[in-house]
Amino acid sequence: MSETKNTYDTTTTAAPAPEVLTEVRGQVGFITLNRPKALNALSLGMVRGLMAALLVWRDDPAVLAVAIRGSNKDGPFGAFCAGGDIRFLHRAGSTGNPELEDFFTEEYTLNHLIHAYPKPYVAFMDGIVMGGGMGISQGAALRIVTERTRMAMPETAIGLFPDVGGGYFLSRCPGHVGEWLALTGETIGAGDAIAFGLADAYAPSQDLPALWQALGAQHFADAAALKAWFATKYVAAPAGGISARAEIDQYFSLPGVPAIVAALEHAEGDWARHTAATLRKRSPLMLHVVLEQIRRARGLGLADDLRMERDMVRHCFFLRPGQSETVEGIRALAVDKDFSPRWNPARIEDVEPALVQAFFASPWPAFAHPLRMLAD
Repeated sequence: MSETKNTYDTTTTAAPAPEVLTEVRGQVGFITLNRPKALNALSLGMVRGLMAALLVWRDDPAVLAVAIRGSNKDGPFGAFCAGGDIRFLHRAGSTGNPELEDFFTEEYTLNHLIHAYPKPYVAFMDGIVMGGGMGISQGAALRIVTERTRMAMPETAIGLFPDVGGGYFLSRCPGHVGEWLALTGETIGAGDAIAFGLADAYAPSQDLPALWQALGAQHFADAAALKAWFATKYVAAPAGGISARAEIDQYFSLPGVPAIVAALEHAEGDWARHTAATLRKRSPLMLHVVLEQIRRARGLGLADDLRMERDMVRHCFFLRPGQSETVEGIRALAVDKDFSPRWNPARIEDVEPALVQAFFASPWPAFAHPLRMLAD
């Protein structure tokens, strides 16, 4: 097959570098996220560029598979994707910009497409992989991590919840690891990512450029042959760094956030003290919401989970006028950078159940839901 190239220019300012680069080499469609100064945080334009490329290649018989990577200021790899563009979310959430609604609807639709993609989708998860970066990688047929991988769903730090299908993939981690990752937002490396079912294979970062190039130079009889070729390129993953698996299950299986925090605060040891202190910094309301989210999601398919999360995000930005935990959390972390969010309620113990349950009431009837077309 002759080499073809396309570039989806997803920006709106004068003559910037394209934020999503695409090309076809051999039998593979290649995507490079190209917003390195923002650690490839996803804009609405990037979501649309990714969706456009994936839909074209889905229906192109000459494209057998898709591979995606990030870029950093020194070149490709090194930073996959740090999440969504939280400055945009703050501006749009503060002003009622309708593009905020479009962003989440289209991002979640993209997440669903990746999970259901009929061709192997290979995510090179080198460097930072957080939030929205997890959304465009967790549905991959092959999720490759390296010694530089730093993976997290840190949304409770900004008064949000682990969206982009986070309820679905975190709730399927072993034991109660999903609750721990979702509530604390802790960062894990390659070994733990594989152990927790959030990655499939390990490769040294120095091998990625050659692997990326070789992928487009091979001829594969079918998708199974492509996967078998990849399997010859992996090396043994390093041991996980989390030594507190028993403690995670012990504390994060408790029935509610107050019980979890109280037990941690009464426990001995540095891990328990650190974990309790971390939870005390997060949005009290969103901790309660997130625990409910993860536990509900265990009984949901992906499409229903994404519809639930779409409901939740509407509540986060629009249904508590003047009281958005998310707008306040982003302000404190990324805009004013005073790192002193004014959470409401201020204490974990003061969150009323009715406040939590409101996040799970859909603002739309089923026939009008913005994700009603998604199916498992």
